[in-house]
Amino acid sequence: MVHVEKAGIYLSKPITYVLVLIYLAQSALLIYLVRDKYNLERTIGDQHAQIEKMQEKLRIFKVIDDFQIGFNDEEKGKLTNVILSECDKYGYDPMFLMGLIITESSLKRGQVSHKGAQGLMQVMPFVGRSLASESGVEWVNDETLFDVEANIRIGSLHLFRQILKFESVDKGLVAYNHGETALRRRLKSDKPMPRKYLKKVFNKYQELKEKYKTVS
Repeated sequence: MVHVEKAGIYLSKPITYVLVLIYLAQSALLIYLVRDKYNLERTIGDQHAQIEKMQEKLRIFKVIDDFQIGFNDEEKGKLTNVILSECDKYGYDPMFLMGLIITESSLKRGQVSHKGAQGLMQVMPFVGRSLASESGVEWVNDETLFDVEANIRIGSLHLFRQILKFESVDKGLVAYNHGETALRRRLKSDKPMPRKYLKKVFNKYQELKEKYKTVS
């Protein structure tokens, strides 16, 4: 029964219970719809992220396939996976790391520099030995650096370390190529930092970014 008085409207208990139940049902439905919308948006976001990851992986594989010299399909697949993994770990743009690798070794199997740097990222054996454990690499001997996965893991960490030490990507790259001690000596003597290597890496990086912007 509804009582109408000057102070307002008073509902009987049964009607009040019904209205409360309706309110609770509507609230529960609203919460469900909001949660369902959130879950749907999250699912769509996850799917987009997976698609972008697959596209990135395809770009890396395409670069490797176009530039590599001497690697079989299985090795190209391993190389693709480890480059993607290391870029995620250290925040590298994959095309930047690919530009560095191509500059260092032309993506050619078994490369050894006149100074003794080995493999795709031209890592010195003493650097490989010192960083192997931290990189998750089982160091057997200097030949370990010719394993594509080991070389990329060690080289990626070595570069990251140099960037952190010098607080600069440019200086980190120069230290990676010329050696940390040599760069510190130049900086201490107020000599200009070498730019030729930097130019090669960044030119290759820009070239790869443009050429492999879209991969079908």
